[in-house]
Amino acid sequence: MHKKLQQAIKPVLQSLFLLSLVFALAFGQANGALAASGGRIGGGSFRVPSSRPYSSPRTYAPPGGGYYAPYPGGGFGGGFGFPFLLPFFGFGGGIGTLFSVLIFIAIANFFVQTFRRIGGGSETEVGSNPDVSVTRLQVGLLASARGLQNELNYIAETADTNSPEGRAEVLQEASLALLRHPEYWVYAGSGTQQARLNAAEAQFNRLSIAERSKFSEETLTNVNNQLKAATPKDALPAAGGELDNPTKLITEGPGEYIIVTLLAATLGKFQLPEVNSPDDLRQALRAMGSIPGEQLLAMEVLWTPQASGDTLTSDDILAEYPDLKLV
Repeated sequence: MHKKLQQAIKPVLQSLFLLSLVFALAFGQANGALAASGGRIGGGSFRVPSSRPYSSPRTYAPPGGGYYAPYPGGGFGGGFGFPFLLPFFGFGGGIGTLFSVLIFIAIANFFVQTFRRIGGGSETEVGSNPDVSVTRLQVGLLASARGLQNELNYIAETADTNSPEGRAEVLQEASLALLRHPEYWVYAGSGTQQARLNAAEAQFNRLSIAERSKFSEETLTNVNNQLKAATPKDALPAAGGELDNPTKLITEGPGEYIIVTLLAATLGKFQLPEVNSPDDLRQALRAMGSIPGEQLLAMEVLWTPQASGDTLTSDDILAEYPDLKLV
């Protein structure tokens, strides 16, 4: 009887254990998620620079059905259709023959442009709505790379994010800061999406919001030259400053990390290599840092944690950054 009771109770106890484990994981995840602060540097405009010529060259297309000869003595005193080709085929000569050749070329060009419009859009349409590449590169580092956070803080506090040159410099400096700390690299991931200019801003904003939503708070930002910072006691010091707790670097656990995200929207085709190794990551960072200002429409540099005392654990990495790979 006692044995039967144990057998009957055992499945119930197992079910209770599984339920308690699920609740523990769920509440643990809810408490641990979005626990880290974040920093953000960015700016840009999804408008083609005026110095960049995108209009198609002017070509002559005859009006529908007729043409008026610009030569008063050319013998073609008014509008006409295809009979103007007669001199070209041997029924005329001199100016008439040369003139017919020019008109024939113009007609041929007209048909070529028409077929292009039917097939895939005219040059003017493509030029006013060019291809844009929206690229994201993420790097996960050990939390002992606190010096990197100080560098990013300094960039945020001093950057000009309101000009193309300044934004290109921010991307370059952030890429260089990451390249200087290869000993701390643990995770990485990259991806590029192609879009037309009229859809690229929405795609860029989706990626930006997805990353920013992982922060509990943005404690230091410089977006379009609007600098906002948390109170000094909560924020990490700028480069060269002292940490609130000098022993913090020594006591950082090996399971704590920093995530840095680089976002860029560039004119034309831009593709990062797939990141599977430190060499791949090095090439990707060099490519991001070398984007010229006239090609860079918009950019953002985001990192977490930013505030002193915040941590990002391996559980946070698995929950919020599942696409990252070990490098």
